[in-house]
Amino acid sequence: MSPDHPPGLDLDRLRGLLERERPGLVNGPLTGRLIEGGRSNLTYAVSDGDSKWVVRRPPLGHVLATAHDMKREHRVISALHPTAVPVPRPVLLCEDEEVLGAPFYVMEFVEGTPYRTADQLAPLGPARTRDAVLNLVDTLVELHAVDPGDVGLADFGRPEGFLDRQLRRWGKQLDASRNRELAGIDELHAALGRELPSSPAPSVVHGDYRLDNALIGEDEKIKAVLDWEMSTLGDPLTDLGLLVMYSMPLSMPDSPVSTTAEAPGHPAPAELVERYAVRSGRDVSAVSWYTAFAWFKLAVILEGIHYRYTLGQTVGRGFDRIGDLVPVFIEHGLTTLQEG
Repeated sequence: MSPDHPPGLDLDRLRGLLERERPGLVNGPLTGRLIEGGRSNLTYAVSDGDSKWVVRRPPLGHVLATAHDMKREHRVISALHPTAVPVPRPVLLCEDEEVLGAPFYVMEFVEGTPYRTADQLAPLGPARTRDAVLNLVDTLVELHAVDPGDVGLADFGRPEGFLDRQLRRWGKQLDASRNRELAGIDELHAALGRELPSSPAPSVVHGDYRLDNALIGEDEKIKAVLDWEMSTLGDPLTDLGLLVMYSMPLSMPDSPVSTTAEAPGHPAPAELVERYAVRSGRDVSAVSWYTAFAWFKLAVILEGIHYRYTLGQTVGRGFDRIGDLVPVFIEHGLTTLQEG
């Protein structure tokens, strides 16, 4: 495959579909490239030389239909696009697997930078870094202010019992990838279950809300929030807890899991929580539980990656060090819950 014809993207078929469904949109042959950095679904930038779009599709090979639901992602960005929440403009959803071998959707290409590490943020300088992270909080407030019923998302999830289901789900995920002793993880899971908070009114939750799932403009504004594959209706404070977790230093040089927390100017977690509380009007007194839950969830995800690594099922660099991170995440979770 040449760089202009990446695996999983048949540009001739894509162009044919766009010309049929969106006449006049495409002006000439398409080129495409895979955008690196996605967690699971594949993301491509596509251009006709004048305009640019983005194509999202499931990974190559067999996947569970529910695991990478393109229709769901397309639905949520279509619903949110008319609101104050910055998302790319949706162009087309294709559920016909004959075109690319899997369902996919097309959206506009948004200019902006996803900052994944403190080193990438550093050139912005402390003031601009601070503004970008605070704007991320403000955008989260905008998302959680959307009335799901007003945008056609009233049936987008099952908010009743959301936290209990989440805790059970990640407990099962842990059981599915156990092949070593992990001190403290059962204690953390049990403590989270004992101290389950009462959820506020449900909202659309992103499910993986952090700086590198947003495109930042040169004015530090959030140009688009990306990667909606885990979005649902549920407890909005789960998004806040995850953002707080990703805003805490790991204190592990060269960690294969990055946070941006150590970038000069990055606001402290307490300031992010306070800003969210003031602007949303929500009670955030249980934020320690939500942050501890985020540490637990990431520990389970990382243990799953480590488990696949031990079976020889991972490809790429850095997987050999993932296993060392898991106890660090467990310890952070326990400490956060105790301090709360």
